[in-house]
Amino acid sequence: KMTQQMRDLQLAQARKPPGPSSPNAAKRLYRNLSGKFRVNYTSFDEGSLVGRGEKEKLRKSYLFQSNAALFEAVELQDLDRVQEMLKHYSPEELDLNTPNSEGLLPLDIAIMTNNAPIARALLQAGAKESPHFVSLESRSLHLSTLVREAEQRVNELMAQVVNEAPNADCSEKEKQLKAWEWRFRLYKRMKAGFEHARVPDAPSNVHLSVASSSSLQVTFWEPLSVNSAVVTKYKVEWSCSPTFSPLLGEAVIDKLKDLHFTIQGLVSGTAYHVRVSAYNMKGWGPPQASTPPFAIPSNWREYDGRAPRRRGQAEALDHLLGQVKTVHQHCICHEPCKNQPQSRKHSVSKSLKHLFHPGSKFLKTLKRGLYLTAIFYKDDNILVTHEDQIPVVEIDDTYSCLLMQDFLWLTKVSCMWDEILWLRQCVTVSQSSCSCILQTRFKMLLAISQMQGLLGIQDLGQVFFEPIKDKQGNILIVTLKEVKTNQTFESVRWVPICKLQTSRKSVSSPEEPTALDTLLISVQDKLAYHQRSSHALSPGLYLGYLKLCSAVDQIRVLVPEQLPNILCHVKIRSNPNISREEWEWLQKMASVEEPVPTETETDRSQNPLFQELQVAIKELMTLVNIPFQEAKDFRLYSQEVLDFGDQVSFLLLLPPSDDVCTAPGQNNPYTPRSGFLTLPLQIFELGEEK
Repeated sequence: KMTQQMRDLQLAQARKPPGPSSPNAAKRLYRNLSGKFRVNYTSFDEGSLVGRGEKEKLRKSYLFQSNAALFEAVELQDLDRVQEMLKHYSPEELDLNTPNSEGLLPLDIAIMTNNAPIARALLQAGAKESPHFVSLESRSLHLSTLVREAEQRVNELMAQVVNEAPNADCSEKEKQLKAWEWRFRLYKRMKAGFEHARVPDAPSNVHLSVASSSSLQVTFWEPLSVNSAVVTKYKVEWSCSPTFSPLLGEAVIDKLKDLHFTIQGLVSGTAYHVRVSAYNMKGWGPPQASTPPFAIPSNWREYDGRAPRRRGQAEALDHLLGQVKTVHQHCICHEPCKNQPQSRKHSVSKSLKHLFHPGSKFLKTLKRGLYLTAIFYKDDNILVTHEDQIPVVEIDDTYSCLLMQDFLWLTKVSCMWDEILWLRQCVTVSQSSCSCILQTRFKMLLAISQMQGLLGIQDLGQVFFEPIKDKQGNILIVTLKEVKTNQTFESVRWVPICKLQTSRKSVSSPEEPTALDTLLISVQDKLAYHQRSSHALSPGLYLGYLKLCSAVDQIRVLVPEQLPNILCHVKIRSNPNISREEWEWLQKMASVEEPVPTETETDRSQNPLFQELQVAIKELMTLVNIPFQEAKDFRLYSQEVLDFGDQVSFLLLLPPSDDVCTAPGQNNPYTPRSGFLTLPLQIFELGEEK
């Protein structure tokens, strides 16, 4: 009979009957289930069910069948079926870590039959080994018991089949005999797999790096040898002594999707040694020391005690804005200015009447002037007026050219859409200066208020980096916003973008399209730009390339089209931290004659950052179409590391000082390949801040 431990386990698992008793039954079960893997349990017609209780009972029935089918798929080594079930069911729905009536988990069966692909798939999904196997002896005893009882059952059924006359009962006994013979062979294979297994070799490529001034990060790979059983967990140990005595701490890693671990709470400036060992069903293997053998938690700022550049800046700006608002609230100049010239006062009065008049509407066509349009989109749909027009309001019908400084001012206003009323009051006060610029900006604020009122929403989104102009004298400023919820707006409705493009009747010629036609033709490009400009980089250290070009009224910066809110860049490594030792090395490199590091045997063997920079510089030069031999005149910016939060940091690669910014008319010998664009510097700064 089974051991008392397994009897107790069977009682605890009484709610989970064993799976199909034969390979044929197993095949039939999950073949029948194959069409049900994609069932959405909330999609059943509730009217066809007696009630919620029956619906839940039906759902549990499907889940139990999938759990039994998973066991059978693992036993039959059907990798495709295992992967399909793990894809369509969660670990909780599969009861992935609940033992069956034999005291086994799916992962136990996979590793003891030495099926590494299935075992890895299960581990990736969060599978564990059975907690009842507390020692090698208990696992061996349990397997021996399963083999012995299966063999006994086979002998009993064989005797019954031989002694009984052929009948229906005999036919059923023969089926049971075949099923138990198959299970007997399975258990013997599991037992043999366990007996022939050995402890795993040490992990490979154990790399130690400095993650911060109080943490280290260790990364590693699986053992190189494939002759041992599947590794199911790893152990990271750390100590101040190279002999690891005393041991300061250890951590067991059983989530094997990413083989890395960050050791937190360390003392800055203290050297720590780290090693990693692997575990399988035979126990822990030998540890592997890291490369380098030790590391010292630190950060580049410790080199000269520099504080973070942006520490407290946001709070200080909020405080200043609050002070300005307080001063304006108590200022008598909020009253309408009586000394304004009559023409300007009439213009303002007319604009205010237009804003609050109940007949205020969106424009259908453009005349010669300056306009504002707001594009709201959701998936492949866009908001339009009831006349199937993109929402447009007028800023100034007498404004024939848009000064870049006015446009850049409006992009800054887009960071505070909720403060438009207050800004209007401030600009109204300032109109006594008779400034045409302030009048234009006041009209911009009026148009924004009108758009907000007609749509019933304050946030109009992000201003596109350049206005649309046509030969008829129209200038169209575009704002873009993605709507991710089922939000309702006033005076507008959703239509597919393709339908809008095909149904709109153009009033211009293809040779000279109006600004509205140009917008409609290029709307997908603008939406793609807007989506890409909100993407974030994955954590890591990057090498960025700073290249500027100047015009009469602006400076523009070179950026990649796929990520226009970031400089041209390549990734150096996944660890964003620059340690104090690495920063000291970079400072030494900045003081030598050759700005870009050149290779020596000492640097190659002792400084991983040197090798990483060599690879990154070559990749970046190729990306921006600059011959690598020209890199000898480039420089690494050594004043600071650009930190973007805690997870992304940048080192900058600069061209020679005379070539950082290309002046108007200056020849640029190296033209980047396609896939780049230049943004006004102020637009880029706003995108980077967001």
